[in-house]
Amino acid sequence: MSTTSPLLIELGTEELPVKALPALAQAFFDGVLDGLAKRGTAFERDGAKPLYTPRRLAVRLPAVALEQPEQRSEVLGPYLNIALDADGQPTKALQGFAAKAGIDWTALEKTADNKGERFVHRAVKPGASTAALLPEILREAIAAMPIPKPMRWGDHDYGFARPVHWLVMLLGKDVVDAELFGTRADRMSRGHRFMHDKPVWFSTPEDYVESLRGAKVLVDPDERRERIVLEVNEAARAGGGVARIDEGILDEVNGLTEWPKAVACSFEREFLAVPQEALIATMEANQKFFPVLDADGKLSERFIGIANIESKDESEVRKGYERVIRPRFSDAKFFFVEDMKQGLASMNDGLANVKYQDKLGTIADKVARVAALAEAVAAHVGVDPATARRAAQLSKADLQSRLVGEFPELQGIAGRYYAAVENEPLDIAHAIDEAYMPRFAGDAIAPSKLGQVLAIAERLDTLAGGFAAGLKPTGNKDPFALRRNALGLARTLLEGGHDLLLHGLIEQALALQPARHAEIGSYDITQFVYDRLRGYYADRGVASVQFDAVENVAHDSLPDFDRRLTAIAEFAKLPEAQALAAANKRIRNILKKVEGEVPSTLDASLFAENAERELADAVDGAIADTDPLLDSRDYVAVLGRLARLRPQVDAFFDGVMVNVDDAAVRNNRLALLKRLSDRLGSVAAIEHLSI
Repeated sequence: MSTTSPLLIELGTEELPVKALPALAQAFFDGVLDGLAKRGTAFERDGAKPLYTPRRLAVRLPAVALEQPEQRSEVLGPYLNIALDADGQPTKALQGFAAKAGIDWTALEKTADNKGERFVHRAVKPGASTAALLPEILREAIAAMPIPKPMRWGDHDYGFARPVHWLVMLLGKDVVDAELFGTRADRMSRGHRFMHDKPVWFSTPEDYVESLRGAKVLVDPDERRERIVLEVNEAARAGGGVARIDEGILDEVNGLTEWPKAVACSFEREFLAVPQEALIATMEANQKFFPVLDADGKLSERFIGIANIESKDESEVRKGYERVIRPRFSDAKFFFVEDMKQGLASMNDGLANVKYQDKLGTIADKVARVAALAEAVAAHVGVDPATARRAAQLSKADLQSRLVGEFPELQGIAGRYYAAVENEPLDIAHAIDEAYMPRFAGDAIAPSKLGQVLAIAERLDTLAGGFAAGLKPTGNKDPFALRRNALGLARTLLEGGHDLLLHGLIEQALALQPARHAEIGSYDITQFVYDRLRGYYADRGVASVQFDAVENVAHDSLPDFDRRLTAIAEFAKLPEAQALAAANKRIRNILKKVEGEVPSTLDASLFAENAERELADAVDGAIADTDPLLDSRDYVAVLGRLARLRPQVDAFFDGVMVNVDDAAVRNNRLALLKRLSDRLGSVAAIEHLSI
């Protein structure tokens, strides 16, 4: 007789919230597996994963033990001096312990620890059957699911994410005796709501996926996802285009369907005069459609809808999809035309009446500050300052447009279109859009130098203004998105290769603010930016100690910071790294304890040991070799050369005492160590690498 059987649990519901569906399915799956594991019930996963559709959550495991292993218990009782009286008879304490264990005290065993000998009750009982354990495991799994606001139905006092209509629980061929939300478990499920109106009967859990597939339900989310992608791409190719498949929209469509079917649709070409981003936003965010692009990557008049049914009359489905987007497209077209009539100048004028923040004035005030910063930054990065000022002056005009009012995600994008329509230079038009980049995590920085200048200026003002107005983020609250702006600023400076002093840029931005919190200085904002950079580099595998090593030395710019990080990472791989890091840490500690100034010059006549002479010569040679390398910022070569000092450093600390009684000799040795330490720390504070 087999000791394991496959397990199937399916919870059938009304349509579950689409965005929460994957997390609910994963929590349900994890909860069942955790419940089995907690009870010691063995199981095999063998590729098992959460299975779900909008109307069901399921767990299917290929093998689960039919019962727990033997359950062994050990309960410690009173020590002998408490358990037995002078005559060796049981005290009330021992009698109570035995009664609680349900046995006579003479059947108890004894054990010993460092306090002495004591009674103990050991018991072994057969493991419970898995079928008996499953109802409680299911209840625990349901209780642990992330459902912030459970829905109640009927006059019941229980709730779930959506009303529950059926429950399947099979352990092998047998139905598990269980009830949940007033529904008794059986082997009957339901197929597709419209294409299979008969119950679906499972003989064993192995039947589950195939039986539902026959009932027009693809319960495996990966299989549904693959079918959606395949059908969308095929439908787009058939119309001579390429589908734009946004991963987020794909996830949502996957959570909305049980039997996805692509339907090729189209709209009137006249709508293509509207900014394509507005049309795409409508199709994707509002209707969950997939736009089709032409060979040049431009939006075509075609799109793909995903039906949750194989319709007998697909043309009617197509008409419905085409009909639902037309009003939104018409609105977008109207807004775009009206905005062009209004013009950028008029939109810009309106910014003077829009408050940015109580202490920071209007959006027009912010634009003026950004323009001044853009002009200043441009002069240092090879961009025409007048062009940068003009781009900045137009960068917020579209906030007054009807199109952005309807589609807030088009900020900057709409401005690019309007600037181009008004025959502004294309580099200015594109910079208005690029000023918002990176828009989200993983997005690229602005591709053009002018766009980068605007992006830098915009974020500098936002950060300086936020801190000056006392809006520094606390906890999860960050209404001005200062964390995102700090990382965007850092990435633009870093990835754009701009050798600009961050501290100085922030000072300029603070100087332009109308209000400045008394306790806020450029250091606070600079440190805030570096705190964001720490996570940026951690995601790229940079160790925290390496980041600390570079942050603690002077560096000219963020690109310079990055070069030093690269160098310290290479240095850390060298066999000499740990010893030199420890030596520099030791030197720093010695120098901290020195009272007064350490001499800046060496007197060779005061050298009394060969080891200090050899170290002095080696340091002189290393300084001569690394001076030009530091000038050219070849930091990898600098640290590689300094690594060759290890033998002389080791010999010095092995054979030379620094704090001797002779003050002149002592000070000369301290001067030598300072000279060595300064050069060892010329790229990074390598002592941070010391374990």
